Amino acid sequence: MGYQHGGVDTAHTKVFLTSLSAMVAETITFPIDLIKTRLQLHGESLSSSRPTSAFRVGMGIVSEQGALGLYRGLSPAIIRHLFYTPIRIVGYEHLRSVIFVDNASISIVGKAIVGGISGVVAQVIASPADLVKVRMQADGQRVSQGLQPRYLGPFDALNKIVQAEGFQGLWKGVFPNIQRAFLVNMGELACYDHAKQFVIRSRIAEDNIYAHTLASIMSGLAATSLSCPADVVKTRMMNQAAKKEGTVLYNSSCDCLVKTVKVEGIRALWKGFFPTWARLGPWQFVFWVSYEKFRKFAGLSSF
Repeated sequence: MGYQHGGVDTAHTKVFLTSLSAMVAETITFPIDLIKTRLQLHGESLSSSRPTSAFRVGMGIVSEQGALGLYRGLSPAIIRHLFYTPIRIVGYEHLRSVIFVDNASISIVGKAIVGGISGVVAQVIASPADLVKVRMQADGQRVSQGLQPRYLGPFDALNKIVQAEGFQGLWKGVFPNIQRAFLVNMGELACYDHAKQFVIRSRIAEDNIYAHTLASIMSGLAATSLSCPADVVKTRMMNQAAKKEGTVLYNSSCDCLVKTVKVEGIRALWKGFFPTWARLGPWQFVFWVSYEKFRKFAGLSSF
């Protein structure tokens, strides 16, 4: 489908529409993402080794910090999506049109590779905002334990991370982040694209909200199953800050993976699976339905 009449203007329109759709989706589903992050960090210390659940974590946040506590870290999350989502979505569509002439004839493998590449490029650029988001979400856990939060806001977090860990510290966890981004976008973009084409070709639905809903549900499950282990490793790597003596809990993403499995078992790699899927499903539904509608209003073709 590619870039239609309008060239650069069309590209700018797509970037704006993806940013707008992503902001709406992120705001609606952010509390689920916060609960997922807390669940993934659960078990790192002996004091939090007892079993917990998404419901218990959510109720704990509300009782300790109020309803607004569910939105701690929202601002860096939105900032991240202003970079991440337009690059991966518009990048995927552009690569798809450049490499392949006819979208209907592209195999799921071809779409998966294009989706993975788009996700990697987007994640490298957006990684600092992702790091700040994870640190601020984890700060809420410190507050619940009677400790002072490390950061007053996203810009304070950026400043303190650079001062304590250097400019390269903003890209801490970038490798597990890249791995996750490749897997997520391989599952999400390729599956959504392919599932929507299948639904339309099979005459299950026209190119409308029903097709978009079915495709987003299928892509959410695929993306969650593929990415959850990398997401757990990414969250733990990004949350750890170097101690005064310079020691860290995990030396690398591989070390984090091994230690997590050794201490907590293989199932720990899918910690937060349900809230991850519960977030990806609604997030993709809100995003894709909004994005497809916005494209239609703007006179652009369907994704």
